[in-house]
Amino acid sequence: MPKLRYFGLVIAATAVLGCGSMAADHLDENQEFTYRLLDQFPSLDPQLNEDSAGFSVIRDLFEGLTTQDENGDLTPGVATDWSSVDGNRTWIFNLRKDAKWSNGDSVTAHDFVYAWRRAVDPETASSYSWYLEVGQIKNAGEIIAGDMPPDQLGVSALDDYRLQVQLSAPVPFFPSMTTYATLMPVHQATIERLGDEWTRPSHMVSNGAYVLQDLVLAEYHSRIKNPLYWDADNVIIEKVTGIIVNDDNTALTRYLAGEFDHLDGLPAGQYPNLKDKYPDQTFSMPLLCTYYYVINQSESGNPALDDVRVRQALSYAIDRDVIVNQVLKGGQRGAYSFTHWATSGFDMPDIGYATLSQAERDAKAKELIVEAGFGSNGDALELRLIYNTSESHKAIANVISQMWKEKLAVRVTLENFEWKTFLDKASNQDFDIARSGWCGDYNEASTFLQLVTSDNDFNDGKFTNARIDELMAKSATSEIDPQKAYSEVEQILADEMGLIPIYHYSQVFMKVPALKGWPLNNVENNWYSKNLYMAAP
Repeated sequence: MPKLRYFGLVIAATAVLGCGSMAADHLDENQEFTYRLLDQFPSLDPQLNEDSAGFSVIRDLFEGLTTQDENGDLTPGVATDWSSVDGNRTWIFNLRKDAKWSNGDSVTAHDFVYAWRRAVDPETASSYSWYLEVGQIKNAGEIIAGDMPPDQLGVSALDDYRLQVQLSAPVPFFPSMTTYATLMPVHQATIERLGDEWTRPSHMVSNGAYVLQDLVLAEYHSRIKNPLYWDADNVIIEKVTGIIVNDDNTALTRYLAGEFDHLDGLPAGQYPNLKDKYPDQTFSMPLLCTYYYVINQSESGNPALDDVRVRQALSYAIDRDVIVNQVLKGGQRGAYSFTHWATSGFDMPDIGYATLSQAERDAKAKELIVEAGFGSNGDALELRLIYNTSESHKAIANVISQMWKEKLAVRVTLENFEWKTFLDKASNQDFDIARSGWCGDYNEASTFLQLVTSDNDFNDGKFTNARIDELMAKSATSEIDPQKAYSEVEQILADEMGLIPIYHYSQVFMKVPALKGWPLNNVENNWYSKNLYMAAP
């Protein structure tokens, strides 16, 4: 969590260009940055974004109240400073007067009011409307439910350059939530004039350091420096291009051929070899994401998955050490909690099956599956596991399905889908088991644990637990110590096996030595092209 001072004190900061030792480097004449994307992002609309690939682009095209530096700490964005009153129930953000939209209009507090109301408006159908409810913004839940109009949301413009946010409960980390796409401003006149077409390159009006130049679906997109950005004089990279390559091996080949400056997503198991061969280009560090399997507990799932013994058996039988040490080999850690171990302030509870040896877990798994009427002495359990296109996802699915077959006599059918189709199937519960991953939208445990509440749009398995709902609701108030609540939620998840944690991510990537300013200490991996530059050879 960013180190901020609260309780009515004004927080002021100055923008810092995250370019490391730029003063010691000579700049390359060609300031263009090209990187690899695994999948096509579904949307560049801040209020409709739902994935990390889209967010990496939106961070360049739009700017929220706050941004992050190379360490993940808050820095000013459109807001120059902010303060809290009423015990962190009311926040005031003072906006800079030199922030402009790419068409020359001034960015004002009214733009934020419009965007946030739009996010909770049921007509927008934002998959992230819950984000404002998690932030405890007054009346967000009632508006999302259709019980109040959007103009009753607890956000208002005191004048053109002062934004007031009223919360229904104190949220001391609220400013850190404003870095995320859902709370970024959008240009009302453009959206009302163009509707769904407003995000096309020739139409988009944005306020970030870059503007969208080209976009070819499933192939590439490019964004170029925005001359009207308030800090344009300190933006070095002139053009950014993201190229979609689904296959990790192909992407690595193209990186080594000089087509990419940055490669995220190395082929499974290749990190040690690449680190040995390219030590100054290959990196691994904690990343605030968890890889897990969703268990479909809705009516469309295999009825056997309603039995907690079956869910536990499936989880216990997964040898996480094999996954992280023999398949991935990139510094990942086996996961027994949903919340990432590096999450700020998170106290890991004592999860019983995490303390067992793998042999003990396997024995318990076999015992549980037989008790449930399956395994070698019962009916064969047949499951359908879906995952999106990726060599790593495929490798993990193959290994885990083999573990389930050998240990539990479970027969698994693997199905691979492109990203958009996969999202549709996952959100419509068209699976028994689904690969998933969740990256923190802010550095606090609730960014993970809100996902397993009953009414969260991203709870694709439809796992429900009334005690978890109660704990997460109270954790945002003064009724309960949030860290104790988070520990209890994790314990319930482990006992009920609401989902199957597999590993906690690390950032495993390659970048050319000339690319400088990469935020190596930001566990959320929130990078901004405006803070990067290409050094001369």
